[in-house]
Amino acid sequence: MGTHIDVTLAEIARGTEEILIKDELVEKLKKGTPLRVKAGFDPTAPDLHLGHTVLINKMKQLQDMGHEILFLIGDFTGMIGDPTGKNITRQPLTVEQVIENAKTYESQIYKILDPHKTQIVFNSAWLGKLSARDLIGLAAKQTVARMLERDDFSNRYRQGQAIAIHEFLYPLLQGYDSVMLKSDIELGGTDQKFNLLMGRELQKAHQQSPQIVITMPLLEGLDGVKKMSKSLDNYIGIAEHPNNMFGKMMSISDVLMWRYFELLSFKTIQEIAALRKAVDEGMNPRDVKVTLAKEIVARFHSIEAANTAEEQFVSQFRQGAIPDDIEEITISTSKKEVALVHVLKEAGLTKSTSEAIRMIQQGAVKLDGERVNSADFQLKSGIIVIAQVGKRRFAKITVSEVEPT
Repeated sequence: MGTHIDVTLAEIARGTEEILIKDELVEKLKKGTPLRVKAGFDPTAPDLHLGHTVLINKMKQLQDMGHEILFLIGDFTGMIGDPTGKNITRQPLTVEQVIENAKTYESQIYKILDPHKTQIVFNSAWLGKLSARDLIGLAAKQTVARMLERDDFSNRYRQGQAIAIHEFLYPLLQGYDSVMLKSDIELGGTDQKFNLLMGRELQKAHQQSPQIVITMPLLEGLDGVKKMSKSLDNYIGIAEHPNNMFGKMMSISDVLMWRYFELLSFKTIQEIAALRKAVDEGMNPRDVKVTLAKEIVARFHSIEAANTAEEQFVSQFRQGAIPDDIEEITISTSKKEVALVHVLKEAGLTKSTSEAIRMIQQGAVKLDGERVNSADFQLKSGIIVIAQVGKRRFAKITVSEVEPT
């Protein structure tokens, strides 16, 4: 029994950031009955991206072990807006937006999870029925001081930035979800730790066995710096066209590639180690990146789509004589968008913005193999593109947004 539990625990721990409390998890596993595993997703945008799948992959692993998977769609809490990591009050979504986004989540998660073994639940089913008395009772279980222990709240408080009262309710409502679902395990990103632990506290207050908290690492976006996010436009959506998905995977840096292998690939630790060794011994990292890109595209589309995407990429880029040693350049901006002509100048692909304008007008500028037709073209922050000016000037450009000083 001991050896079996140790093996199971090691499998669960793989790729996680933290397990709280590990000894309690061991006791739950020893009972030999399926555990109720909860993970919540607020439908704040219509598409899931690869950053979300770090969590969903762990759910899949636990599902394959025989545990119950509760995929919680926060259609009620989504209308509040999770304040995690926010330095301003988040704008709440409308009921219509939440419903529309939630519909897309249901279809997308089945690209990973078994639809016959996954329970999709909506927290409006119980949160929408709370009376004012119920809400006051829930709020009475925590103090303002406890809420201000949370980093984003305490930082905003110290800086004199507004914190709306309803934002304090979000962790309480997320924790109450755990009470209603009687979850044994809750999964979340490292930035969700406060909310996840709130679930433990509220379960104790309701005489339930407290859930185990498992936090997962946050996946960096295409820029390799900030958390993958649709709002930062540094994401790869799991419903994207296979060619777009493949191209974006190929655009990540050689260093970030290993992070993606660790958090996204289903290859074993030994297989990934063998690929690292091959690169160390002289294998082109680009060829390893192709392996990863094909695995991801095949998972969300098909192996045929992955092969076609590779052929398209080869045709568009390699046959276009883009050099293997292309220079990688990061352009920093404090804005959401920056003019392409300024980027070309800063990257050294043109001597001036006037030359950049002229080259665009002559049809001599391409981004990811596509000709740019307007000198007013803007690049979004967080994007990574291969820029070409003329026949011989190339650069892999990352547009990185920085906080204004």
